Amino acid sequence: MPTYYGIELKLHPQVYEPAEDTFLLAENLAVREGDLALDVGTGTGLIALLMARKARFVLGVDINPLAVELAGENAELNGIKNVEFRMSDLFENVSGKFDVITFNAPYLPGEPEEPIDLALVGGEGGREVLDRFIREVRDYLKPGGTVQIVQSSITGVEETLGRLEKAGLRGKIAARVHVFFEDIVLINATTQGGDV
Repeated sequence: MPTYYGIELKLHPQVYEPAEDTFLLAENLAVREGDLALDVGTGTGLIALLMARKARFVLGVDINPLAVELAGENAELNGIKNVEFRMSDLFENVSGKFDVITFNAPYLPGEPEEPIDLALVGGEGGREVLDRFIREVRDYLKPGGTVQIVQSSITGVEETLGRLEKAGLRGKIAARVHVFFEDIVLINATTQGGDV
């Protein structure tokens, strides 16, 4: 069983396995002691479980029921109690406001055919899921809170920064890693006027 950052993980062929994009986020988490955190598209639950080390409570959501089940098993496996996983299409089953919201966005163009595709395929142009997230995220963010988005340069980083601004969030590139033919970019965004 692989271990990432001290967390043992069960994997499943239909759930996105942690990769460079996951690690970029894991190594740059903005969560602080006592935060309320939300991990959208939680997959194996790794990011949610890492945030749970500092956060008071973490909610991890995923549209893939297999991911929700797996993430719950991984929390149990590691004895992490201050985390809950539930099925949700982005914010559909989420209420309340959070200090930190993380999202490793799917970005391949196309339509998902299998559960695993939900983690990778972001709609016809590759941006549909991400754009919906950006439109809705402000409603779930506490004043001064931080949104962390991981995306591929393939999907248009400038477009994401522009859309965040329209949504009343100030975004900047916090980290990037080059993988094969693309850059994986981490964008941190806060409500206008807040520190990034």
